[in-house]
Amino acid sequence: MSFRTIVIKNRCKLEYSLNYLVCRGEEEKRILIDEIEFLIIQNTSVSLTCALLSALIDKKVKVIFCDSYANPQFELTPYYNNYSTYKKIISQVSFDTYTKKKLWSRIIYEKIYNQSRVLSFVNKEAAEKLKNYLLEIEDDDISNREGHAAKVYFNALFGNSFSRGDIANPINKYLNYGYSILVSAINREIKLLGYLTEIGIHHIGETNPFNLTYDFVEPLRPLVDNLIVKNLVNENTYKNTFIQLLSSKVFYRQNQMFLENALHLYVQSLFSALVKKNYEDAQFIEYEL
Repeated sequence: MSFRTIVIKNRCKLEYSLNYLVCRGEEEKRILIDEIEFLIIQNTSVSLTCALLSALIDKKVKVIFCDSYANPQFELTPYYNNYSTYKKIISQVSFDTYTKKKLWSRIIYEKIYNQSRVLSFVNKEAAEKLKNYLLEIEDDDISNREGHAAKVYFNALFGNSFSRGDIANPINKYLNYGYSILVSAINREIKLLGYLTEIGIHHIGETNPFNLTYDFVEPLRPLVDNLIVKNLVNENTYKNTFIQLLSSKVFYRQNQMFLENALHLYVQSLFSALVKKNYEDAQFIEYEL
């Protein structure tokens, strides 16, 4: 029975031998194909043999290839497909509108709550203002408390002249890079579960391939903001700092675990809430600042 998710992050050659996936890199590793459920290729320098691809298809292994930013780009699809992706997509386009609106309001509540926690260390008055916004959130956030909170939040953190659209400001470069790490990880989890990142519950950008991911990532953005506020990020360290973000410890359902593992459970819970039409089923990641 397949149960393993294999992620290939470094340059190597993948081959097939006697029902094993053989990874030839700095050292050779062999993995029984019967144990593999998902194979994710995150490095564009990886090479694979046709024999391996054929064996993976025969064993119904889902193979996902990522782009240079580690975002899922395409997948290996057989002519005779027994996966449940079709059913998942049909379910996704039919998600209950009321549940989506309720879930989005919960997501925004968690985001603003976490933003207020970041602000509590630097501007308690602004933090209290965000806490008041929590009491004003409506279904689908129709009063846009998210937007109002964002203005107060970023001005309090980085000054009144700060703008998220200012590409010359290095803070925005750090923020965007940190957010992209989270987006990439959530993209992967959505794809693993057989859903489309393009179809969001709130975001509807026609040219945005990650509408759903941008919905799900919102409560986690303050994790990135906090590292910058604490001066743990600079021009020389920001890439390594944020790459290690997925290995940081968080809490999920009162259990401590790595963020990368918590993201898998978090995304599952959001889909469970949507499928069961019960927005209260969604469980959010908790983290120390």
